[in-house]
Amino acid sequence: MTKREFLDKMREALSNDLAEPAVRENIEYYDVYMTDEIERGRSEEELVEEMGDPWMIARTIIDISEPEDMKLNYVYEEEGQSYNGRQDSYAGQTGFFVRGGWKLVVALLGLIGVLLALVAVVGGIISLVAPILVPVLIIMFVIRLLGRRK
Repeated sequence: MTKREFLDKMREALSNDLAEPAVRENIEYYDVYMTDEIERGRSEEELVEEMGDPWMIARTIIDISEPEDMKLNYVYEEEGQSYNGRQDSYAGQTGFFVRGGWKLVVALLGLIGVLLALVAVVGGIISLVAPILVPVLIIMFVIRLLGRRK
């Protein structure tokens, strides 16, 4: 597979799930990276083979992409050259879970789970100690009452 074929397949895969500006930025990033590597003497075929399946790379990019209010920044720097990219937001997707709200829900559920576990442990300890502690406290109370009467 050639570099152009690789980038075309990646563009096709990204176009299914990302807005055009995000697709363009990602394709430009990989194009610059591959051009730099080829200029350093690597063969196009070797580079494409090493990078792997463009559909898998695209799937990874889509999976880690976040909306505009949670921008994903990546930087490519090598030997004085740099390329800064920004992942643009999905057009029209502003729901709570799309913006990362699911992370808050998971965190709250985890906190509730920890609190329930803590209550269960404390309740278990009390249920083990109570049959012994209650009679001892009653006996101590009776002894104090009898000791005051004398």
